[in-house]
Formats: sequence, C-alpha cells, structure tokens
Amino acid sequence: MTAPVLWAVVGATGTGKTGLSLDLADALDARGRRAEIINADAMQLYRGMDIGTAKIPLAERRGIPHHLFDALAVTDEAAVAWYQDAARTAIRGIHGRGADAILVGGSGLYVSSVLWDFRFPPRDEALRARLEAELEAAGAGALYARLREADPVAAGRIDPRNGRRVVRALEVLAQGGETHGGALPDAPEFWHPHTRIVATAIDRDELVPMLDARVERMWEQGLIDEVRALRADGLEWSATAGRAIGYAQALGQLRGALTRDEAVGETQALTRRYARRQVSWFRRYADAVWVDARSVDAESLTSDAGERA
Repeated sequence: MTAPVLWAVVGATGTGKTGLSLDLADALDARGRRAEIINADAMQLYRGMDIGTAKIPLAERRGIPHHLFDALAVTDEAAVAWYQDAARTAIRGIHGRGADAILVGGSGLYVSSVLWDFRFPPRDEALRARLEAELEAAGAGALYARLREADPVAAGRIDPRNGRRVVRALEVLAQGGETHGGALPDAPEFWHPHTRIVATAIDRDELVPMLDARVERMWEQGLIDEVRALRADGLEWSATAGRAIGYAQALGQLRGALTRDEAVGETQALTRRYARRQVSWFRRYADAVWVDARSVDAESLTSDAGERA
C-alpha cells in the first residue's frame, strides 16, 4: 500500500480549480486510490454564500465526499487558526480511511496554514477587545501607522484598510511575538510528508474578461436575492462574510448606496485585484506544478501515483 497523499489544487479565482479537483479525484479513483475534497476558500465556508463564491452544488460533486463547505453561519468569524485545525482534522480522517485528500481553493493564507508547518501565536482576548475598541474609535489608519512604526515588514504585507489584520498583528506584537504578517516562513517545511501542489493559471489577458463576465453572471443568477436572504440572517453585521467581494457590493446596492452598475463594476475591479494578489501568493510555492485547468489531463498528474511510498 502506498501512503495517502495530501494534494493541493490552488490558484487565482476563475482559473478552474474546482473542475480540476473533481477530475483529479476521478483520475485517482481510476488508479485505485479514493480521494476526498476539502474546501480552502474562506468564503465557501459560509452557509448560503453560494452564487457569489461559485460554490459547487451538491448535484455536481460526482459523489465525491466534500468537507468544510457550509461549515459556518454568516455571523461566525472565520479565523485562519480555526481553519488550520479543522482542515488538518479532516485530512487525518481522510487519510485514516486510506484515501488521498485534495485541498482546493484560492485563499492563500488558509492554504499555506495547512500545507506548511505554521504555528500561530496565542490570543489575548482582553487585548484584542481593547485594540478593536481603538479600531472602532480611531479607524484602521491610526492603528496601521502604529504597526508600521513597530514592524514595517509586517505592515508592508497588510492592506492598511484591513482593520482585522492590523489588529491581529498588533495583538501578536504586544505579546512579544513575531508576526509573519500573512507570509510564508523563510524556509517552509511541509506539514505532511507526502504533499503535491497543482497550481492553475490562465494568461491575464484571457482571465480578466472571464472574471468580468463571471461577475455579471453572479448578478444575473440572483446574487441580490441571495444577499437579501442572508441579510436577514445577519450578513450585514458580519465582520468577515459581510465584507466579502461581491457581497459587500450587493449589500450596498440593497441599501441604495450603489446602483447595480456601480456594484457590478466595483466587484469586477476588486475581483481583478484579488486575482493578482492570488497569483503573487501562489508563485512563491516552489514545489507547485503549474497547469492550465482547461487543457491539462488530470490523469497525467497522477502518473506516478502507484510509486509513492
């Protein structure tokens, strides 16, 4: 028997990760290796956030077990440390059943927290509460200026507008720790010894119009109705889900702060920007095999599956 493998299918939004993960599972099955899929998209963790996250419907999952989809309510706060534990627990269970695990998604820090030997610093709830009160009173800019003075490297890796990330970095520093600032360790080591990374890519000149069209389809498929229903469940007050690309803009449209065209245009611009950040993140994965999911033969990715020890 060969050892179970941890696969990761990663890449920018809209580059075909979901379809490739299914094809990979089928290709492994054809070689006598069962596989199960684990979500690594932070927003697909949320129940009801389907259209705006391009979540694969149950009917299209080909009978392959899927994990960590719809794991949270929109009022829950997704945290990387929580996700790391949940995903690794799922992987251990899958491997315990003698199957390969396929981690699929584009949330870079979430993926990295599972693949590499990340150790997260402890939390201080009282300190966190004080910093969040400062954030509410003074705004992200003031706290970011403090972070930039205390740790310019970490500050350079964090969006100044992302108050949650700024607060977390200050919390870690105040406890005497060093924040990775959302970056890979200098010399990362795999958490699991049998890890394979497949990264999907599409030339940006092709990808941008595809992403713009995808956002248009989200509105055509009923994103506003989806967000209206989630609003009743507390989406508008969520520090995480309510700020997701597309969902924040749809909320703005429902409030009358944005027209439909403005909401779509803003979502398209943010999606393009996010895709650029994803590409930059995953390009640092030295062990990744880069493919075009539209043309790659998934079976070729498993050609040495029977040789792994």
